[in-house]
Amino acid sequence: MKNKILFLVCFLIAMTSCVSKRQQLTEEDMGAYLFVFFSDPTHSLFMATSHDGYTFTAVNNGNPIMSGDTIAEQRGVRDPHITRGPDGAFYLAMTDLHIFAQREGLRETEWERPGEAYGWGNNRGLVLMKSYDLINWTRSNVRVDKAFPEKFGNIGCAWAPETIYDAKEGKMMIYFTMRIGNEKNQLYYAYTDNDFTRLVTEPQLLYEYPDPAITVLDADITALPDGRYCMMYVAHDGTPGVKMALSDSIHGNYQYDERWIDFEPYACEAPNVWKRIGEDKWVVMYDIYGIETHNFGFAETTDFKEFTNLGRFNEGVMKALNFQSPKHGTVIQITKEEAERLENYWK
Repeated sequence: MKNKILFLVCFLIAMTSCVSKRQQLTEEDMGAYLFVFFSDPTHSLFMATSHDGYTFTAVNNGNPIMSGDTIAEQRGVRDPHITRGPDGAFYLAMTDLHIFAQREGLRETEWERPGEAYGWGNNRGLVLMKSYDLINWTRSNVRVDKAFPEKFGNIGCAWAPETIYDAKEGKMMIYFTMRIGNEKNQLYYAYTDNDFTRLVTEPQLLYEYPDPAITVLDADITALPDGRYCMMYVAHDGTPGVKMALSDSIHGNYQYDERWIDFEPYACEAPNVWKRIGEDKWVVMYDIYGIETHNFGFAETTDFKEFTNLGRFNEGVMKALNFQSPKHGTVIQITKEEAERLENYWK
């Protein structure tokens, strides 16, 4: 009995030390990058690592590391986003949606509900996952319509969820694209519980485009060194592409900027901003879905005023070694040890 108690005490001390260490991680501790994405053929989650921020190699020999048909109500996931919280945990959020479910024999209709009433790809759910090691995960399937039936019981979609820590509220803030029925897409935010299992506040409008007729989606918020926040997003204002708005508030008062940030003549979506380790450079990554073979485009900035075109995967300095046609992904900084553990686990 004494041995069991001693083991438990030692285990708790070790866990406390480990969590404390995670909470103290800074950019100086970072030595690699993690890229999460999905693919249309699989509707599953992929992970890739990079040790220089330019060349990415998918783990598991380029195969999915999570199958959408086992974690989502619609048997498919899209739009994965990952971030690290102040508790050291990784927060992974995805869209619960399979756009080829009828073709794959997973349902009898093209969409869950009639497209005429609820639009393309209509869905109502998100997949929320949390991990301290990128290998073992908890999972919750969240239905926005069931959580808030009075106001959002008739939503047409809940897409592209992303998460950021709001230090003023002391909570993880989740923000995503949503529409009512088959109306235009808009951007909303809410807060989650500490375990990342549910939404604890009713979604509120995050941003309104100057032209009320224009649909906006795929927001990505970055905290800037000067205390402001940069929100990249997609506007369907002509050819869909990436625009930017700045604010002193994490969840409101974003100021419209008319410039297009992407360098593509083709339709783009899913912007994601990530910082190069040890450098005052940020990369804006976006999904070029308007070309026949999906690819990612990249731009780089030091001040969020001027942007330099880095081209596409395998057509410039950015390389994808063992995968192609990634869709809607996220890159974050991780430690060298975390990268190596993930790579070794999936060998």
